[in-house]
Amino acid sequence: MLIERPPLLYRALFPGAHWRFNTNEKVVYLTFDDGPIPEVTPWVLDLLDKYQIKATFFCVADNVRKYPEIYKEVQKRGHMTGNHTYHHLQGLKTLSKNFIQDVEKANELIDSKLFRPPHGHMRLPQFFILRKKYKIIMWDVVTRDYSRLMTGDKVFENVKKYTRNGSILVFHDSLKAEDKMKIALPKSIEWLLREGYTFKRIE
Repeated sequence: MLIERPPLLYRALFPGAHWRFNTNEKVVYLTFDDGPIPEVTPWVLDLLDKYQIKATFFCVADNVRKYPEIYKEVQKRGHMTGNHTYHHLQGLKTLSKNFIQDVEKANELIDSKLFRPPHGHMRLPQFFILRKKYKIIMWDVVTRDYSRLMTGDKVFENVKKYTRNGSILVFHDSLKAEDKMKIALPKSIEWLLREGYTFKRIE
């Protein structure tokens, strides 16, 4: 549970970051990390179109550089995009100066006020600098579709177990997650709709 849903103590380290939106409505926010890539992102876009769902894609800018046409397609289909650094740097392993520079370099291609740190980790100085310019979006439920220890059905069970009103859910449009995500995402969408949830993108 400490992985799938970050504990309150960890959330408290980043005041003002968004882990979940406080609402009594049955609303969820579907997000995707690490794309865009040609092997996975177009499949996700087609699936979201099928259900008329809008989501938020936190993009690695080096992928945006390599696949600009896919990035434009994400936007064209009505989804929001956010900054996920240029090189997918982990803040705790990176000097703050270098981390901030990488985020700003990414913003030249992504041009978004939304930011999510890779792995959800940042040094506190990095957080306090970035929150002056960006809306920091974390998550309430990480599906763990990236894990080799998981199956698609276990990923789906995480969605069912931890989702609540206002949850920000994280899937990954990445090669590492592809096999689990392609099983879990359609099942999750169908289940959430049956449970009466609606989907919103993060503005």
